[in-house]
Amino acid sequence: MSGVLLSGWRLRAVMASVVVAVALYLGITLWAGADEVWRALQLVGIGGLLLALSLSLVNYTLRFTRWQLYLRTLQHRVPAMASLHIYLAGFALTTTPGKAGEALRGVLLKRRGLPYPDSFAAFVSERLSDLIAVVLLSMLGLTLVTQGTWLIAAGAASVLAALMVLSWRRPLAWLQGISDRPGRRLWRSLHHLATVLLQARRCHRPGLLAGATGLSVVAWSAEALAFWWILNAMGFEVGFAFAAFVFALAMLAGALSFLPGGLGGTEAVMVGLLLLHDMPAADAVAATMLIRFTTLWFAVILGLIALSTNPEARGREHPEKRHA
Repeated sequence: MSGVLLSGWRLRAVMASVVVAVALYLGITLWAGADEVWRALQLVGIGGLLLALSLSLVNYTLRFTRWQLYLRTLQHRVPAMASLHIYLAGFALTTTPGKAGEALRGVLLKRRGLPYPDSFAAFVSERLSDLIAVVLLSMLGLTLVTQGTWLIAAGAASVLAALMVLSWRRPLAWLQGISDRPGRRLWRSLHHLATVLLQARRCHRPGLLAGATGLSVVAWSAEALAFWWILNAMGFEVGFAFAAFVFALAMLAGALSFLPGGLGGTEAVMVGLLLLHDMPAADAVAATMLIRFTTLWFAVILGLIALSTNPEARGREHPEKRHA
């Protein structure tokens, strides 16, 4: 992409849209019970809040490690700090449907010579790895909770379907071959899709799939641990397995809903499960708002900072390219 990517009004428009989403979310939170959220904050304390934010940073660090692993598998070596800057910038658009806005990383990486199919293959692999992790975590509570079994089944079916498609090397290569022709947009779209899937297939070889899944499970377990801490600090004594189940099932609901950032679906499932297990309504809303602020919105804030200071996003060439 030539010219300025996200400068001037474009950058301001992106940031304004996220700020509006944050403001609306904050307004709903305050309307639902500002006193309860404030009381929950007091119970959790500054130390608990910092712990939750630190565990979110663990989540982001492990997911970035997985991202670098995918890029190296696709034979691209982006300097760690530059890649981290770009990776965090993608979080600014986490509140897009299905987190599709995080594909912005591909646009930023294109300025460093990475083809779109490769960066989008890494993005697809990330989403699938996250889905596998939350499905596995949600299974922790199957012996404790009967609700949500159908949702876990839907998530597992989605994972199996995706892995099955990625295993079809010959059909994908055939589709890539027959669609590589000039003309209609449909053919170009099919060719790009087949190319992305063939590249993503490289990220799902058995050994790499196992390693990426391990990183993903630990990453999302860190945020589930923060949720468990918040619940217990508020006096709702539960085990980690239950907290991980509620957290993961809510994330799964948000992912399958394709709502922006899972907004609405994630919160509804989380609050609903807590209510079903006798947590007072005000506390359930407060706990949900706290964990979403320390996970989703913390990521968005970091993303906005990274995006606003990213040279690729502002249309500047990086030093390596300038001096080449």
